[in-house]
Amino acid sequence: NPNDIVVIWSTLKTTVESIVNYRVVKESFQYTSGNSFLFVNVNKNEKRDQYIHSVVLHNLKPGAKYEYICGSRFSWSKMFWFVVPTNNTVRLAIFGDMGYKNATSLPYLTTDVSKKMYDAIFHLGDIAYDLYMGNGRVADKFMELIQPIAAHVPYMVCPGNHEEYKNYRHYKKLFKMPGTSEGLWYSFNLGPAHFISISTEVYYLAQFKINLINDQYNWLLKDLEGITATHCDRTHPWIIMYGHRPMYCSNYDNVDCTNHLTLTRVGVTSSHRFGLEELLNIFGVDLVMWAHVHSYERSWPVYDYEVYNGSYEEPYHNPRAPVHINVGSGGTRFSKTTFRAYIPEWSAYRTAYQGYMRMQIFNETHLYLEQISVDEEGLLLDNFYYYEIVYYPFKENRT
Repeated sequence: NPNDIVVIWSTLKTTVESIVNYRVVKESFQYTSGNSFLFVNVNKNEKRDQYIHSVVLHNLKPGAKYEYICGSRFSWSKMFWFVVPTNNTVRLAIFGDMGYKNATSLPYLTTDVSKKMYDAIFHLGDIAYDLYMGNGRVADKFMELIQPIAAHVPYMVCPGNHEEYKNYRHYKKLFKMPGTSEGLWYSFNLGPAHFISISTEVYYLAQFKINLINDQYNWLLKDLEGITATHCDRTHPWIIMYGHRPMYCSNYDNVDCTNHLTLTRVGVTSSHRFGLEELLNIFGVDLVMWAHVHSYERSWPVYDYEVYNGSYEEPYHNPRAPVHINVGSGGTRFSKTTFRAYIPEWSAYRTAYQGYMRMQIFNETHLYLEQISVDEEGLLLDNFYYYEIVYYPFKENRT
């Protein structure tokens, strides 16, 4: 429910209660209680307790600014604020691969959030590098680091390969995403868009095997069938998916997206089961966002390595295939990912500069994206408009 907000915090000792006091600015305070659980960080040398608290604030007023404090009657946080998203324009910041060290995009994001520029922030995996390290202390430091943005704007995440430790234990416990899969995959509506978050990692980590791939695939199929059935009422005509490892990239590193038969794209085993690109094609997913490679790359509308622009003059006006964007450029202690000299036909723009993407969904037919470079002190590197008034599956739209 976009009119609900979940407030999450942690303490090193148990508390009698978990409470959020909140109000619309200049109105009276009210309170809501939630729950907490003991999360034990354990390595071979140390057992470290931590208590994770969560409170859901229901039925908030769209567009209203709220103030809140969290804690208990015996100890409170400082005052924070948030603005409830509306059902109209949606404004997002999107990036992946941002660590506790060298989080180069964070100062720019903090400035943006202070100006109330976003309705949500998407972090597409590889969080903190790594959440479990230091027996969970890296996670604590990262959460403190992002507090100036995550305490004011919903911070949405998906799992990356750096979250895999002990079956995503820290990821599952420290973040609370929608749905029932402990944040591995989920979907939600915001404004005129339907957003889908998936785990690309189920295709790569051996311990998950085929059952988890099957579970996610069947869930995704059902979700897409449900949202496309309502396309005719134009409530959520935009379908936008995000995950960690890309289907397409032209980077130099030996990563799966440099292979023609990318596992997420075509599927696993010799029979290529559970490939996702065909679902994007059948159900008309408009935009797909990835990370993992530490660079930025925007595709033309592409399906099976073939370009399907709307037209030569306006490639993103009623495109006939999904658009892929890789935004793993948030800032890490690892080096940037370089590109191969050859630029494939499907690649429209690419750069190794670190930074983050802004998205603005104006209405049911128009959205705008831009990539901001933090290496170049906030320089606008790339931007484009996406216009869509044809809501058919891409397979039908190409005939």
